[in-house]
Amino acid sequence: MGNEAYLIHFGYIVILLSTFFAGEAILVLAGFLAHQGYLTFSLVVLVAFTGSFVSDQLYFFLGRKKGLAYLDKHPLWKKKSDRIQNLMQRHQILVILLFRFVYGIRSITPFLIGVSGVSPFKFLALNAVGAIMWAIALTSLGYLSGHAAQLLLDDIKQYEFIIMGFIILIGLVVWMLESRAKKKEKT
Repeated sequence: MGNEAYLIHFGYIVILLSTFFAGEAILVLAGFLAHQGYLTFSLVVLVAFTGSFVSDQLYFFLGRKKGLAYLDKHPLWKKKSDRIQNLMQRHQILVILLFRFVYGIRSITPFLIGVSGVSPFKFLALNAVGAIMWAIALTSLGYLSGHAAQLLLDDIKQYEFIIMGFIILIGLVVWMLESRAKKKEKT
């Protein structure tokens, strides 16, 4: 099986799994691959929406079930929770719609929204809207990156591998910086 066949065969599975856990860089890369014709834009958006939506619903219900007792056992989450809870009190709808756009708080925020007592139906509706906005925005970013690269380069096919590597490198750098910041918070 060639590289293109692997991309087509496993690409959507990788997108689903990565967006379940965060996956911003993978989603941008998937948008680029959609521009190149390896993946379908609408399917990338649908799969990314599904991964993000399902994971956030799961964290929300964990927050409703485990609540504050879990926060007491995890001081890093507790430290972030005060800031997010203050935002929730002032801008509840915006927080629910936009939290996934803020790197580093994606997994804790739906948990805290569950702790805060937001109704499950309200979270479900706003989470769906936020997840589709996120999936479209990041997929479009990758797609537009592919379009821009095509305008700048005569034969984009020749540079695909370098461009994909660059997108992955940016994602790794962001992840490493976030990991380093988390380690500093622990000490």
